[in-house]
Amino acid sequence: MQQPDNDDGAREGYALVVGESLVDVVLDRAGVTTERPGGSAANVAVALARLGRPVRFATAYADDERGRAIAEHLAGSGVDHATDPHVLERTSSAVATIGESGAASYVFDLEWHLGPVDLTITPAYVHVCSLGAVVEPGADEVVALLDRVGTATITYDVNARPAITGTGADVVARVEAVARRSHLVKASDEDLEALYPHLDLAGAAAHLLSLGPRAIVVTRGEDGSTWFDGDGAISAPVRATTVVDTIGAGDTFSAGIIDALWDGLDPAATLAHAARAAAVTVSRPGADPPTRADLSAS
Repeated sequence: MQQPDNDDGAREGYALVVGESLVDVVLDRAGVTTERPGGSAANVAVALARLGRPVRFATAYADDERGRAIAEHLAGSGVDHATDPHVLERTSSAVATIGESGAASYVFDLEWHLGPVDLTITPAYVHVCSLGAVVEPGADEVVALLDRVGTATITYDVNARPAITGTGADVVARVEAVARRSHLVKASDEDLEALYPHLDLAGAAAHLLSLGPRAIVVTRGEDGSTWFDGDGAISAPVRATTVVDTIGAGDTFSAGIIDALWDGLDPAATLAHAARAAAVTVSRPGADPPTRADLSAS
């Protein structure tokens, strides 16, 4: 199987994570509401930093109470900023309702814009994801940034949110614009069904591969994950655990992929490592990714 990195083996440097920060307003199964800092990109940045990777984060939030909670959360995990985040009038939020299975459904109040990003030192990895890659006006700024990152390995988690973006041709075009610039694309089976309803899972993965990425990783919930590349496909199961909720699970999986690639792991080991990290997150309430010590103990 093929590696998506631009060079062989482990790499030095830092990861640049690009995308939205917000506050998850979580309504649990008991009817209790809790606010927690989150957002797909913020969750990836925190997860990577907790695994001991140097992380710089290009994001946006307001200088308000929720924004200050996000800033404290990021700093507490050792995430540095790559840009001034105070470019919004209000901090975005997502109301997350937890169902009986632990799965979360979301209603978003989102603004997205990206300030100037410092690329004086080229990152080893750049990760973009979810709403930050497709919501205007920040989406255009993200694509422009990707064209400036030089030799960095680019990973992209589609993490589609049809409730806020829709699923028409414009959204597909934005997803594909980022995919064309990426070395590895991660998507769930639900993402692919929403974007390409006329294709089965393997066909959708093949289409994305044809755009230029070296690998496509597809997650299928409790059915595990599959790595597709020019040599074929390889699958891995989920790691058994008790699910409290699924908030941040896919984001932790993305961080696990990057962490594994950083160490030069092969595709099978990469999927297993990412699944192990995600299993810790789903065993906890909210987006609470594991540290390296947590993984060693799991």
